[in-house]
Amino acid sequence: MIPDDDLSRSLTVANPGDPATTYISLVGNTYAMLITGEQTNEQYCLIDMRVPDGGGPPPHRHDFEEMFTILEGEIEFTFRGEKHTVRAGSTVNIPANAPHNFRNVSGAPARMLCMCTPAGQDEYFARIGDVVAGPDAPPPALTPDQLAERRRRAAELAPTYRSEFL
Repeated sequence: MIPDDDLSRSLTVANPGDPATTYISLVGNTYAMLITGEQTNEQYCLIDMRVPDGGGPPPHRHDFEEMFTILEGEIEFTFRGEKHTVRAGSTVNIPANAPHNFRNVSGAPARMLCMCTPAGQDEYFARIGDVVAGPDAPPPALTPDQLAERRRRAAELAPTYRSEFL
């Protein structure tokens, strides 16, 4: 049987241009938190990722599914050690627990949507990144000590968010 409609939950409309959208600068990328776990009963989150040339996270893995749809440009995904170049219009699913990372090596900016299920990555990014004014805002100029603090915090919180760096 399907449960009754939960009237405490509302329709969510995601628009990256909405002034209420939170933008996070993280490892040189800008992530817009379009739909958060709080809005989906922690079922999933949706993040609009703007990745400059050369941008991307270090190798990692986590125990949740991660799906990327490339909107603009191209991204090189490394999945279990094998490189795959993915262009705009394509979607990639990273199975839970698989080692991976991505890097923009195209020479131009790229943009993609990332959905994580269940949610949590949105909260993790908010706790380890820096809020910026919008999608085109430059990343904050961090001192070496501040960069070291961000890395320490990311590593310290990774297990809480079911992730590990490789």
